[in-house]
Amino acid sequence: MSEQPQKNVDESWKELAQKEKETSQQEGTTPAIEPDFPFFVTTFALQASIFLGMMPNPTTKVKEQNLPQAKFIIDTLAMLKEKTAGNLKKDEEELLENVVYELRMQYITLAQGGKHDAGQGAA
Repeated sequence: MSEQPQKNVDESWKELAQKEKETSQQEGTTPAIEPDFPFFVTTFALQASIFLGMMPNPTTKVKEQNLPQAKFIIDTLAMLKEKTAGNLKKDEEELLENVVYELRMQYITLAQGGKHDAGQGAA
C-alpha cells in the first residue's frame, strides 16, 4: 500500500474571509457575494445567453451572436453536469439539468437558422 503525499493546505484565506465578513457587519456595509453552486451555474448561463444573442452584451449594450462561444459554454456546463453526477444536491442537479437543456434548445434553434422564442430563458 503506497502512502499518499501529505497535502499542504493553506487555511489562512478562511481566517481572512471571516475577518472581512465580521468587519463589514460591524461597519454596516454589504459583504461580498458568497460563491455557491447555483450562482456559478447561472453566471455561465448568463454568459451563454449573451453569446446566443438573447440579451445585450453588457459592454456594448448590443445583442450579438457568437454561436461557437455559446456552444463552448454550453458544452462546459454539460461537462460539469457529467463530472458532478451524484455529488450535487437535488436542487443543484435540477438547476444544472434545466440550464443545459434550455441553452441547448436555444442553440439548436439558432444554429438551424431560427429565431429566439421570446418565452424561453436560460436561467
